[in-house]
Amino acid sequence: MALIDELSQLRAETLAAIESAADTAALDQVRIGVLGKKGTLTSYLRSMGQVAKEERAVVGKTVNEVRQTIEAALDEHKAILERSELLAKMDSEAVDITLPGRVQQMGTRHLINGIIDEVSEIFLGMGYSVVTGPEAETDYYNFEALNAPADHPSRGMQDTFYLVDRSGDVSRVRGESGILLRSQTSGVQVHTMEDQKPPIYIIAPGKVYRRDVADPSHLPQFHQIEGLVVDKGITFGDLKGTLEYFTKAVFGEDRKTRFRAHYFPFTEPSAEADVSCGVCGGTGHLHNGERCRMCKGTGWLEILGCGMVDPNVYGFVDIDPEVYSGFAFGIGVERIACLKYNVPDLRMLLDGDMRFLRQF
Repeated sequence: MALIDELSQLRAETLAAIESAADTAALDQVRIGVLGKKGTLTSYLRSMGQVAKEERAVVGKTVNEVRQTIEAALDEHKAILERSELLAKMDSEAVDITLPGRVQQMGTRHLINGIIDEVSEIFLGMGYSVVTGPEAETDYYNFEALNAPADHPSRGMQDTFYLVDRSGDVSRVRGESGILLRSQTSGVQVHTMEDQKPPIYIIAPGKVYRRDVADPSHLPQFHQIEGLVVDKGITFGDLKGTLEYFTKAVFGEDRKTRFRAHYFPFTEPSAEADVSCGVCGGTGHLHNGERCRMCKGTGWLEILGCGMVDPNVYGFVDIDPEVYSGFAFGIGVERIACLKYNVPDLRMLLDGDMRFLRQF
């Protein structure tokens, strides 16, 4: 019968199309073209009423057999294609666990905090203690008890941040409030000498404030480490030996130290300490003969102020200057950082630029 031959040919063509389908999408198109509502095999089922009665049973049986064969072939090939596609997807999305992971950059302490920690460790190793004090200080502790005269320029509003005093105290200093943001951590010395009798070996790190416009060498807020020693028989030689040890510990054994006479209200005699320039090796000139810009051709860089504690200071804290003597020094942390790492501008320490911070 012609219909039987047509169904046989349809089965053969459909099985071939199923076998050649490259993916599930192409296979679904074959299924729709044969078994869909308008599919070729479905049209044979809908035209069964037009088949002669004596042939209807044979044709119907053949159509069902063809349908079953095609459906079985579709299911079998679909399973093969789905597995193949799953494996391909797994390969494309797989994570290669044999590769090293991406290392997250670890945060570190800021350069300034690192310098404070480094300096503190050096002095702790020499038997010193680390003490702190208030940032909002009184004129007495910041100036008066440190032997600063009433007409000293640093006590004026042009140099010091004075605060509004809401405590009810009507006392004033030169017409200004008696409360201020400390301009030095030296006031911690006075607090310590009030609370502790000699021997005293301390350093006092902390923030200080001055009315400076930010520029490459000045900041309105910076960090200072004040040092104080009070004991029997302390001499200027002890001060020099201590600071020479400190500078070599920070900058290296090859660095030299020198002391120049200076004036500070709370020390007598007073000096400024310099360290040999690390850029030019203390010669003042670079290898090519040019003048060293870091030390301006001098071969030296100023790092701190120091001196023997003025006996007048002991009078404010009831320590007998005939029995005890001592020395004090003040270290600018930002200055140490710039000199140690050749940072040309103090403002770079505050910008938060990660390219700069990652260097340390």
